[in-house]
Amino acid sequence: MAPEIIIAVISSVAILAAAVVAALPALLTALRRTRSAVDDVETSVQAQGAETRAATVDAMTCITAQIEAMGSRLDSRIDDVRDDIDDVREDITRVREWQAGHDAEHIISRPRTGGDAA
Repeated sequence: MAPEIIIAVISSVAILAAAVVAALPALLTALRRTRSAVDDVETSVQAQGAETRAATVDAMTCITAQIEAMGSRLDSRIDDVRDDIDDVREDITRVREWQAGHDAEHIISRPRTGGDAA
């Protein structure tokens, strides 16, 4: 190999090494900023996740309370309907008793026909 080529190769390697050494602090700073940004994003995401979980738990608690309130209102309405049904049954029983008495009056007041008339 010619000495000029060897000198050119050595010079090229030296220039590349100098460029790497000169760029190394800037690269390290960029990496630190990137890591810092990533850490900030992770922290932000975790904080938002915690807020979301808290909001979700609050919403579920509220929904649970509303469902329980609706359940108690439904239970009271069911009790009201049962009371109404009992009242209707009592009224039907009274009407049937009256109807039986009324039928008995008609049977008693009918003139007897047939048989041995004395």
